[in-house]
Amino acid sequence: MSAKARPARFEDLLDRYDALLFDAYGVLVHGTGVMPGAVETVAALERSGKPWYVVTNDASTLPANAAARYLQRGLSLDPARIVTSGMLLRPWFETQDLRGARCAVLGPPDGVAYVARAGGVPVGMGEPFDVLVIADESGFPFLESMDATLTMLVRLIDAGRTPHLLLPNPDILYPNGTNAFGFAAGSVALMFEAALARRYPQRSDLTFVRLGKPEPHLYEHALALAGTRNAVMFGDQIETDIAGAIAAGIDSALLTLGVSLEDMASVPEAQRPTWVLDRLAG
Repeated sequence: MSAKARPARFEDLLDRYDALLFDAYGVLVHGTGVMPGAVETVAALERSGKPWYVVTNDASTLPANAAARYLQRGLSLDPARIVTSGMLLRPWFETQDLRGARCAVLGPPDGVAYVARAGGVPVGMGEPFDVLVIADESGFPFLESMDATLTMLVRLIDAGRTPHLLLPNPDILYPNGTNAFGFAAGSVALMFEAALARRYPQRSDLTFVRLGKPEPHLYEHALALAGTRNAVMFGDQIETDIAGAIAAGIDSALLTLGVSLEDMASVPEAQRPTWVLDRLAG
């Protein structure tokens, strides 16, 4: 086995690091309940007094509402510990001078709220827009909205007005229960990109800007809150959780109860997690 991807126990990593970061779905919760050991892990974290945060590719739920949703599943979390990819919209809108831009938003009301808080102006389905934000794969009439948005997007491009395409959550799929999975927002973006590539085969720029993991922005924000870089990220997906930790320059721990079940020998060494766990605390 490589120097990376060493087996570990959660309790040992809790002692080893000054701050701990966790993905939400597939690590602490799934679509219908709590992941094994999650309640015991949160209790151990609170006893330790160390800073810890949930770092999640979620632009569909504001932190307070996310905490309420986790509580319904049986996990009590302080909203201040939840760092979401939706929070990245505000600094992006500021740096890209998009405040006041008309925005088509695919997602539930909280996704629209993230865009409004960032300074965007949400518009109705089928109206012209300057920015397309895919906040989630649910919370809207799917096929009707997809068709109307694609139609307007093509009309705008044909008129020489290419909108900004933003994807806060690049996840392709997520755990939706025990041995069950669901499509995530990244899959919706792939549908648009495939359609645009079919209509505009000479255009290589018609792709979404991906703001969440595996980009390091979420990690940097959480590390700033923690006040230390001696941190480890617990995740269940190599392509997002682990890759993002590597990009941010911190250690990572792959929990094999979620999406990723790869044999580490098949993963390039530079992409491997620092640790591998088959459970959290308990």
